[in-house]
Amino acid sequence: MDLTIIVPTYNEGPNVVELLTRIGAAMTDREFEVLFVDDSTDDTPAVVRAAAAASPFPVRMLHREEPTAGLGGAVVEGFRMAQSRWCLVMDGDLQHPPETIPSLLARAEAGDVDVVVASRYAAGGTSKGLADATRTTVSRVSNLLTKSMFPRKLHGCSDPMTGFFLVDREAFDVEALRPRGFKILLEVLARRQLRIAEVPFNFDERHAGASKASFTQGVRFLSQLAMLRFGRMSAFALVGGFGAIVNLLIMWGLIRLGVEYVVAAVIASELTIIGNFLLLEYLVFADMRSESGRMRHRFVKSFVFNNVEAAVRIPVMWVLVEGTHLSAVFAAALTLVAAFIVRFVFHALVVYAPRHTGAPVAVSDPPAVRVRVDP
Repeated sequence: MDLTIIVPTYNEGPNVVELLTRIGAAMTDREFEVLFVDDSTDDTPAVVRAAAAASPFPVRMLHREEPTAGLGGAVVEGFRMAQSRWCLVMDGDLQHPPETIPSLLARAEAGDVDVVVASRYAAGGTSKGLADATRTTVSRVSNLLTKSMFPRKLHGCSDPMTGFFLVDREAFDVEALRPRGFKILLEVLARRQLRIAEVPFNFDERHAGASKASFTQGVRFLSQLAMLRFGRMSAFALVGGFGAIVNLLIMWGLIRLGVEYVVAAVIASELTIIGNFLLLEYLVFADMRSESGRMRHRFVKSFVFNNVEAAVRIPVMWVLVEGTHLSAVFAAALTLVAAFIVRFVFHALVVYAPRHTGAPVAVSDPPAVRVRVDP
């Protein structure tokens, strides 16, 4: 079986030589290439070039000056550039031991699966490389939540959150993937029903460097989960619901401080308009940003529209309060719900619409730096 090993990296220079050495030792007598997709801001690209020059097997690198979609986006670029039908994805920090690769290949060579998952939670696997009990708990709870939302597609997969897996590139549509951070396997498995097998592995300690896990990555994971399960409108609704709650809390607090309710509604609306725009930028419409112009232009369109909407909604709220004697907060809630669909349609079709650039322009493949080629 020919193989492309895709390694997304971000400031992993100290791990590169050890990673390639161990891959080579584990892959004796096999045909394969290693493809680094690098988003680093340090000297990692230079380290990869130097290590590749001494490598007995082919190594390629794509360094992305303007990374999009995080680690998941890097893996998708790797899928596009891979020269092999089968692609193995692994981290560059050696928490995914290269010595497990032959076991993944052996399982795939049985010919009855599309993806082989290296699982921390299958019998025989361990998650000792997780930093502490908190991260272990978060990992297991995230797994349970994910499996509960995709019970059929993730049946038989104990670790859909792993970043260590082997997949047949012909079994899924690379262009349909919409990665949002770390969890690219979830994106692959949730898009299409695939035949899954597992191989246990020991999730090791990092060889060098620091973990990239963060609160932001956690938020992106939840957004990805919502988008995969319910679609963009539901993710928009989650952001809108959160903004509505914040809007009502701000309004309630200002009224308690003696601010007149219409003024309180205006202040609350302005603050939540800005907050909601940032959430839409980085969670709901993140995959559409690169084709929809500059961020400041999107902000102006969103801000103007939402203020026009508020200029209509707040007088309606006033009519409800004065004419039907509803409470101000309840009337505001009714008008926020009514505005939801109009907001979604405007943002999807106007704010984040692809730019019209006139005559079509040919787009070439992203440049790849071939830093090692077999004779």
